[in-house]
Amino acid sequence: MPLIQLSGITKTYNQAMVPVRALDGIDLSIDKLEFTAIIGPSGSGKTTLLNIIGGLDQPTSGTIVIDGTDISSMRESDLVDFRLRHIGFVFQAYNLIPVLTAKENVEFIMLLQNVGRSEREQRSLELLQAVGLQDRTGSRPSELSGGQQQRVAVARALASHPSFVLADEPTANLDSQSAISLLELMEHLNHQYGMTFVFATHDARVIQRAHRVVTIEDGKIKSDRKNATV
Repeated sequence: MPLIQLSGITKTYNQAMVPVRALDGIDLSIDKLEFTAIIGPSGSGKTTLLNIIGGLDQPTSGTIVIDGTDISSMRESDLVDFRLRHIGFVFQAYNLIPVLTAKENVEFIMLLQNVGRSEREQRSLELLQAVGLQDRTGSRPSELSGGQQQRVAVARALASHPSFVLADEPTANLDSQSAISLLELMEHLNHQYGMTFVFATHDARVIQRAHRVVTIEDGKIKSDRKNATV
């Protein structure tokens, strides 16, 4: 069974009273352990698709099954809990809490899950070590570089033991070396820890490293190919 299964997904927005179809009949399945890039020009629908996979947006029609659970018509309260326990998110803008340290930012997701204090502390330290920030656990976001902040965001995304991680343009705000370092980290997590990653991206470096590249244009899948370079 695929980890992620989308069937007949459409999404229509109303802009100035005019319906605009952002997604138009998307069928897509993603298996465990995949390292998948969803690409396409601005306005193609790739971020909308990522948001629907993550339960941040509801489709107009179609079904979304995540790890055997149909989330298409879940109540919002149930969807919030499902996201918290099954899906990790890494955003372009990091979205760290400014007043919390790196360790506290990673712990925050576990706090929402009611994980006990000792387990939260142990897991957050292990994750920060895994992303190479064991010496910056007490630093606040303003004291970290962009690349370091994004590494904290990756550690936070993994803190809930998610089924997979969604990454929306994770390298967009990083310099070249930081972007390459982040991608190498994600590849390591994919290979060594079996973490599934799905990216929405314009970045050629992400596309080159992806195992699979899905191209979206005008709300439809134009191509879906394995990356021969992998």
